[in-house]
Parts: sequence; C-alpha cells; structure tokens
Amino acid sequence: MKSILTVAGVAIFLVGCSNTQTVWNNNVSKNKSVPRNMTQAEYDKATGGGRYTQLQDTAPTESVNTELLPELTPKWEPKSRGGNKNPYEVWGKSYNVMDSAKGFVQTGTASWYGKKFHGHTTSNGETYDMFNYSAAHKNLPLPTYLKVTNLDNNKSVIVRVNDRGPFHSKRIVDLSYAAAVKLDYHTKGLARVRIEAITPEKGEPYQAPEVTTKVITPVAISAPVEVKADVSFTHLQMGAYSKLASAEALKQRLVEEFDTSISVFVSEQTGALYKVMVGPFANTQDMNIWSNKLLDQGFSKPVRVNLTP
Repeated sequence: MKSILTVAGVAIFLVGCSNTQTVWNNNVSKNKSVPRNMTQAEYDKATGGGRYTQLQDTAPTESVNTELLPELTPKWEPKSRGGNKNPYEVWGKSYNVMDSAKGFVQTGTASWYGKKFHGHTTSNGETYDMFNYSAAHKNLPLPTYLKVTNLDNNKSVIVRVNDRGPFHSKRIVDLSYAAAVKLDYHTKGLARVRIEAITPEKGEPYQAPEVTTKVITPVAISAPVEVKADVSFTHLQMGAYSKLASAEALKQRLVEEFDTSISVFVSEQTGALYKVMVGPFANTQDMNIWSNKLLDQGFSKPVRVNLTP
C-alpha cells in the first residue's frame, strides 16, 4: 500500500496500514538506529529501507468530514509510466499486472493506510494524500477507477487506484484513510468489500448506472414484540493504556490474528486513557466463545464491559 521499493528502477513496494506489524524478538541489531529488540530485516521492512519515520501506520489526528470531499468522476486515462511493470517483485514474490481492468470484480478484505505514508510517492509517481479517495491494488493497471462497497453496511465510494499493495495474503485492496471513513470502517481497520472496476471509453463521458427504486405495497404489520437483552455486557476490554501507540499496537495484533472475524477499536476515555475493545457481542454465548479464543491465542484475559448508551 505504500512503502516504496525500487525494483528495476521502478518504485512499486508498498506496506499496508493494516498489514504492517512490527515483529519483536530477542535479537539485537548491529545498526544503532534500529530498536534494541528488532532485527535489521524487520526494521528495513517496517521503514521501507529507512524511507518512513513511523514503524506502524496511524490515523490522522484531525477528523475527516467526507461530506466536504468531492466525489470522483471516473474518466478514461492512459496507463501511467510508473507502476505498470509486468511482472514485478516484492519481498521475493512475483506479481502480474492486468492488461485491462474491464469487467473486473473482486470480493474480499480491504485495509487502509494513512499518516505513515501521507506525502510520499505512490507506485505510479504521484503523491499519496490520505484525505483523497485513492487505493492500492496488486494487479490492476494504474490508474484504475473502482467502486468499492462495504458489504456490512452497503456504503460505497469511488476511488482511483494509483498504488501497489496490499502485500498481505488475506487483503485485496488498500484504501486511503478518507475512503475508509466514507465506508465507515476506519475505526476497525478492515472491512469485507466488493470492488468493481469502472472503465470509461476514450472520449466518452462517464455515466453512472441508473438506480431503480422498487415500490413495495404496504402490508399489515403486527405490533412489535419487546425483546429483552440477554447480556449485561456488550464488549470485551483487552487492555487500557496511557499512550495511544500502545493501544494501537494491541489492536494491530488482534487485527492480524483474527482479520475481519471480530470488530476491534480503540476507545479514548477521560484522563487520556486508551482502551482496546472487541465487540459488540449479541449474547453471552458469543462473548464466552470469543473470550476463550482470545485466551487460546495468548492474549490476556479480557474484561467484560457494557458500552450500551
């Protein structure tokens, strides 16, 4: 998604926000600039060979109001001179670039990338702006316009692919932070999405597909039945920290371990305390199952809390 590796003179190496995880061990690097408990290889990977100052990606400190951001209008564009080398190699693995994106549809997991890569060069030579609607993909030609739909809430956004990544086996696309906000998964890190390529013909204006409204004949509806919640707790608290970076690190571990199976977010409390939460859970049974799964994977025993307003 972001970090750039020069391969045969072409910058194409990206490291995604959600798939970037600092791995710690007991080896001490010979390079004094490398953290004490980090190997040189791990440090090089996290910093893109020294390109980035942040080891892990983070969200911007300011909020993003997507209502003020203009929607993208897809248009025909020639392939960019950079980022379309076929094949290309990242971390010893070879990737192919599609000749055309026409008819391309894919379903899978989306991540996002933000502050760590903001202002740096994308694979096709442009400047990454986390406040614009852009994306990274391993195989689509650059640039390509995509309609991305969050399958959990049906929200959608049009983005322009100008970068390579995410180089994580379980992710299909990396969206800019603004696009993640538009799809409402920026606090979770990952989302189940469907991506559809938009390929306008040269010289022809883009026409959005017509949306038809289905008319439903009113039917009699019985009086609602009051349902009492069968749980007094809604979330599992995995940790509480005075530093946001520590909370984000735990969140990253949970995301890497369980992907989109659960919702993970950091809740800022009064007194500058950051709590890592998992949930919500629909019932006590689900909460018990996940509490055991978390313990089985080596995480600390979670604390049950109720975040219901």
